[in-house]
Amino acid sequence: MNDDLKEKLIDYLQDAHAMERNVLKMLDSMISTTTDPETVARLKQHRRESEGHEQMVQGRLEALGTDTSMLTDAAAVTGAMFKGMADMVRPDKPGKNARDGYVTEHVEIAAYELLERLAERAGDKETAQVARMIRKEEEAMGEWIAARWDKFLDLTLSEAGMPAGAGASR
Repeated sequence: MNDDLKEKLIDYLQDAHAMERNVLKMLDSMISTTTDPETVARLKQHRRESEGHEQMVQGRLEALGTDTSMLTDAAAVTGAMFKGMADMVRPDKPGKNARDGYVTEHVEIAAYELLERLAERAGDKETAQVARMIRKEEEAMGEWIAARWDKFLDLTLSEAGMPAGAGASR
């Protein structure tokens, strides 16, 4: 693998690692502020998946002879901590957590799509396979959220003391 491609691949892997660290903190916050049992169970399942993602990305970095970026990781974790504090005090947790989760899943999908394509160009089949597998799990989580928009809206309305399910068109 040419040195420039390897350096870029390492950069993308370090970003992916920081992103997974951020997601783990965000999931912790969402789990602690969610009361719906189905949603809590799915968030916990996705947290376990995300722990695996972080470990797989770390493994690819080690295979390439490097490690994570402390600066990138620290910035990601700091951002997630601020989001966690906001989650604790904001109203409309079910709807906004679902929105934030959906956006985060799609950022991850894009990141792993790019990582997979870069790894393929660099001839790193192992990293491409890891990125593809992780992306599929992120897509599944995004689809799970999208299939429950009305549920999240009903939970939000109920939390605010309003009738849920009125006028649901789907």
